[in-house]
Amino acid sequence: MSSPFDETLWQRIADHHIGPADASLSFAARLARENRWSPAHAERVIGEYRRFCYLALTAGHEVTPSDAVDQAWHLHLTYSRDYWQVFCPEVLGRDLHHGPTQGGPTERDRFYRQYAATLAAYETAFGTAPPADIWPGAHRRFAVDPRGVRVNLWRDIVLTRRVALALGLTPVTMGWLAGRMM
Repeated sequence: MSSPFDETLWQRIADHHIGPADASLSFAARLARENRWSPAHAERVIGEYRRFCYLALTAGHEVTPSDAVDQAWHLHLTYSRDYWQVFCPEVLGRDLHHGPTQGGPTERDRFYRQYAATLAAYETAFGTAPPADIWPGAHRRFAVDPRGVRVNLWRDIVLTRRVALALGLTPVTMGWLAGRMM
């Protein structure tokens, strides 16, 4: 059961600036660069990360972020002085730890249920459904998206199946080429 909206907590979270104010590469710019997002999308993800942090303190149950929100959380954790010395104690009023899954079907099911509960808590707290481009449904989050990988586009060539087939490449040929390019 969610508690009533805590305006004071929300204002502290919303007002917190992540990272040094004088950095030549801001937190938002770095998040955009590392994920190949537009600056506007990175700013939206940061807004959703703030909402996730609010839910982590108020939902009344464990919450699970979307992949995009998790990317913002991971990056914030690398700003360790800000995260552990300012954000957690002064903004949130407590530590907010990030724990990875132990893997396996039991953990997958647990995180699937937690994520679905997080989406429901979001709607209750904020009075609207979370944006689907940042918070996809639980099935996509845990059945489809985990099949994706992060790719260095400076080093790697990415072909869609359609393009590879149009070029006459078979799965065997693509596997052979991948092995030669490593």
